[in-house]
Amino acid sequence: MADMKIERQSMPVQDPQIRSGNFEEVAQGYTKEQALKEASRCLHCKNKPCVGSCPVAIDIPEFIQKITEEDFEEAYQIIQRSSSLPAVCGRVCPQEVQCESRCVRGIKGEPVAIGRLERFVADWHNANSRDAAHRMPGNGHRVAVIGSGPAGLSCAGDLAKKGYDVTVFEALHVAGGVLMYGIPEFRLPKTIVQKEIETLKALGVKIETNMVIGKVLTVDELLEEFEAVFIGSGAGLPRFMNIPGEALNGVYSANEFLTRTNLMKAYRSDSQTPIQKARKVAVVGGGNVAMDAARCAKRLGAEEVSIVYRRSEAELPARREEVEHAKEEGIQFCMLSNPVRILDDGHGFVGGIECIQMELREPDASGRRRPVEKVGSEFVLEADCVIMAIGTSPNPLIKLTTDGLKTQRWGGIVAEETTGQTSRQGVFAGGDAVTGAATVILAMGAGKTAAKAIDEYIQNK
Repeated sequence: MADMKIERQSMPVQDPQIRSGNFEEVAQGYTKEQALKEASRCLHCKNKPCVGSCPVAIDIPEFIQKITEEDFEEAYQIIQRSSSLPAVCGRVCPQEVQCESRCVRGIKGEPVAIGRLERFVADWHNANSRDAAHRMPGNGHRVAVIGSGPAGLSCAGDLAKKGYDVTVFEALHVAGGVLMYGIPEFRLPKTIVQKEIETLKALGVKIETNMVIGKVLTVDELLEEFEAVFIGSGAGLPRFMNIPGEALNGVYSANEFLTRTNLMKAYRSDSQTPIQKARKVAVVGGGNVAMDAARCAKRLGAEEVSIVYRRSEAELPARREEVEHAKEEGIQFCMLSNPVRILDDGHGFVGGIECIQMELREPDASGRRRPVEKVGSEFVLEADCVIMAIGTSPNPLIKLTTDGLKTQRWGGIVAEETTGQTSRQGVFAGGDAVTGAATVILAMGAGKTAAKAIDEYIQNK
């Protein structure tokens, strides 16, 4: 029976005053005692509503039961049957709007901390297990995967577990996609990502880096060598507002700023990748990427960092935990404000950002209240650096070099939701390359869906 008296266990974290000056992981993870207490809160519902809200369908009550039995390795194996990246998902998956949102314990209190328990199990496995992943006998079929982000790695892992010979083609010099270049070290240590990738390699997955598909090879050329291709190339093309001043020195896309910081380690004294040391930074946007950029800017030495968002705090799309952590670290929030131009300091650098106040009207197509400008409410926010974190779209390179591949007007590849099948026979797609920028776990779910469909496609050929 679940212990109804135990409250949800708090996550140990670094002190905000200390962590805002370093790139070490903020959340420290549960102790064994905390994990056992939290696992004891699970009701083990027969209908498992939490599982139905997990994009990769992890058997959550089963792995939690193994924690209560202190069989942490078996708990890991249960998670690993469904997820190729347990340690990653335990850190960055928005469980609060997925599995935990359906937890019965949450009806009259706080839900079981499913994500934190997943992280505990994965970290325990990585620290204690020495057994190599079990490699399946080959089935004689070859599949190519474009992109080594969450969608690509998930697809590759599931196919490898079925005996497929899988090769992943990654454009950058290191595998991991957005997990490496987009998410900061203090939220997702890169050693964790590489450990997960090494597990996939042990399953037989091959990874080729510096392979820009559409330049080095085309999808058509891949189809001459492989029986199917999965496109999981993400959405790495940044968007801008097209307002005056965006070409000034000191204006970054969040993609560039985070890539320089996370992948190229611009915060290290020996980094070969320069990044402007700003005094006052304005980050435009309200999603997780905006929070990541703002918190990185603070750690890089900025005296003042402001989030500029055109709606109210209630409409912020970022995870509540990330917003809270940002506030604790001293990030300012300039709500109901929208940039209209970036000012020149007279020398070609950012000299401030002119904004206009907004007010909310009836909901728009997104379901959020529509922001409208308040005439005559312009004001100037001091800044010597502006980071645009207003979204991304898929790079058009693959579309432009692949005949017959249908795409949406905004650039996303057209693919069937239940299979990932595109307009080209033998070509499947999923993740941000199809939906636009979304979450890690949704991309992983799309990769799993496509892996199942690819298996059926090849076996039925």
